[in-house]
Amino acid sequence: QVQLVESGGGLVQPGGSLRLSCANSGFTLDKSAIGWFRQAPGKEREGVSCVNFNIGSTHYADSVKGRFTISRDNAKNTVYLQMNSLKPEDTAVYYCARKGNCAAWEQVGTYYYWGQGTQVTVSS
Repeated sequence: QVQLVESGGGLVQPGGSLRLSCANSGFTLDKSAIGWFRQAPGKEREGVSCVNFNIGSTHYADSVKGRFTISRDNAKNTVYLQMNSLKPEDTAVYYCARKGNCAAWEQVGTYYYWGQGTQVTVSS
């Protein structure tokens, strides 16, 4: 059974950091891409980042470039999203999702497996 499980969300002050994890089971990631998305209340789900698992190439939304870093641990079948210099506008539910590669990575409809999401709240 394919499963993606996010963890690591929480409440953090502006300027702080969090590391999200996306643990994958039921398949190996070597021919997959994992994308991170977020959805704030009343807004559409938006792409944050994507990593091609086998070659490690990465993509980022302009709003998070230089602050967020996506990485992977092949042995643990896990993808991480390190989030630094967090801002209140980063507050959202964060989801990870799987597809074949990062082509058109920002398009929600191109992913076929999704996790349940983890809440990130940036507030003082």
